[in-house]
Amino acid sequence: MDIRTLTPEIAVGPQIRVEDLPALAEAGFRAVICNRPDGEGPDQPNFSEIERSARALGLEAMYLPVLSGKVSDADGVAFGQALQRLPKPVLAYCRTGMRSCSMWALAVAGQQPMSLTVDRATQAGYDLSGLVRRIANGGKTPVEVAEASHDIVIIGSGAAGIATASSLLARDPQLDIAMIDPADVHYYQPGWTLVGAGVFDADTTARTMGSVLPRSVHWLKAAVAAFEPERNAVILDGCRVVRYKQLVVCPGLKLDWHGIEGLSETLGQNGVTSNYRFDLAPYTWRLVQDFKKGHAVFTQPPMPIKCAGAPQKAMYLSCDHWLRSQVLKDMQVDFFNAGAVLFGVADYVPALMAYVQRYQIGLNFGHTLTAVDGARKVATFSQALPDGRKEVVTTDFDFLHVVPPQKAPDFIRVSPLADAAGWVDVDPATLRHKKFDNLYALGDVTNTPNAKTAAAARKQAPVVAHNLLRGLHSGPGPVPSEARYDGYGSCPLTVERGKIVLAEFTYGGKLAPSFPSWLIDGTQPSSLAWLLKERILPPLYWEGMLKGREWLAHPEMVG
Repeated sequence: MDIRTLTPEIAVGPQIRVEDLPALAEAGFRAVICNRPDGEGPDQPNFSEIERSARALGLEAMYLPVLSGKVSDADGVAFGQALQRLPKPVLAYCRTGMRSCSMWALAVAGQQPMSLTVDRATQAGYDLSGLVRRIANGGKTPVEVAEASHDIVIIGSGAAGIATASSLLARDPQLDIAMIDPADVHYYQPGWTLVGAGVFDADTTARTMGSVLPRSVHWLKAAVAAFEPERNAVILDGCRVVRYKQLVVCPGLKLDWHGIEGLSETLGQNGVTSNYRFDLAPYTWRLVQDFKKGHAVFTQPPMPIKCAGAPQKAMYLSCDHWLRSQVLKDMQVDFFNAGAVLFGVADYVPALMAYVQRYQIGLNFGHTLTAVDGARKVATFSQALPDGRKEVVTTDFDFLHVVPPQKAPDFIRVSPLADAAGWVDVDPATLRHKKFDNLYALGDVTNTPNAKTAAAARKQAPVVAHNLLRGLHSGPGPVPSEARYDGYGSCPLTVERGKIVLAEFTYGGKLAPSFPSWLIDGTQPSSLAWLLKERILPPLYWEGMLKGREWLAHPEMVG
């Protein structure tokens, strides 16, 4: 039997036979639903045979037949009513399980996020792409689908999205651009490290979305439900359809706070904090100031994550404050890193190790945080052993800075845009999708092997803007050259208050300094680099990058 579980209460599968029923009863199923009309195939038992044998085994059986490819809205409602009435768990079957899965998806539409429904179906081996509009519309076939159409549609109005829109408009102010994002506030996230160290006030890192969007773009304040790239369409929540000629996808990534057991319940209390959240960065600074002795633990999850240096930045700045306050001697500081090295580019490790030794930080590699008990102040880790096995390790803490695991947004992971790991699948140089020629992606959501930083997005935006307009080129004259992204990323590692190790590198970890070594040697702590981070980069972000001014970001041209 090919049984595929959708939830603990419902599984689906292909045609069952009378001789399968004892095994189903033994597996714990309490009811079966037949969604296949009798006589559909020459090798198919009639439902009456299934029903008779099922009841003899104490199983309930229901006949809810649907013609192949003809699942109606009413069928979804009937399936939902059957699930409410029947004892659980239930096995629903048809010829392949697809009809049963479709009826379940329509039944739960509106009761859970569409991405969750599509994801569970995908994991079970069923493609629901043909149902996304109905699922997005609460399980009902849209009668009047509202449609909008724009030359360029950009998903996400974070740093990457706004920079791309502004770079496009700088090249052609007459472009018809729509930006889709439900958020009301735009954040300068690179500033949160300094908020957690008492250098910045949190309010300086936030502005209203309306104040930072380019004036000529159309802001569609909505969430994306699904993509139909073959039809050049995006489906929004509520089943509104937005069509495009060119699509740019840059919604960022998802911080999976629920990926660590107990973390969500204790964040912001019990000494547990994270600079990865706007409202918690000030709490980090309060904890740092109040902490006088005990065990301080800093964590880093498996890659990829947004700004791979940020977990260390919080640690170094906290230790610097404790050292200056003369309380570090009364503390034990530990860094639990899921990775195998302190930093991915070896040239910067010696300078970082000097600070690790200065602050007497214990390094624990191969440790992934799996659970937090805030009340008991205990953190649980999965430790990777050299022989490939894993073991559970626990440690107490008085101060815990957590970086959550991170992944692509749900609506991206279940879309046809994603690779096997869930990230948007693009060419690493052109940032064009590998399958859909009029689709580009940039920022944290792509599967490019660069560091996921705002600095990377600053370099990527002009590449996408140029190549997108190149794709729209239809006039006389030669086709413009193609722009290429070299993987540039930057991570200003705040090793102490007033000094930074300015890591800059491209694909493969090749160093890519923006300044001559006599001015800023990125492999060594620098006061000038701190000045850059504190005083220059914020206005460069707000008034440069978000305005389409491509200072030090002009793309390389090929061909």
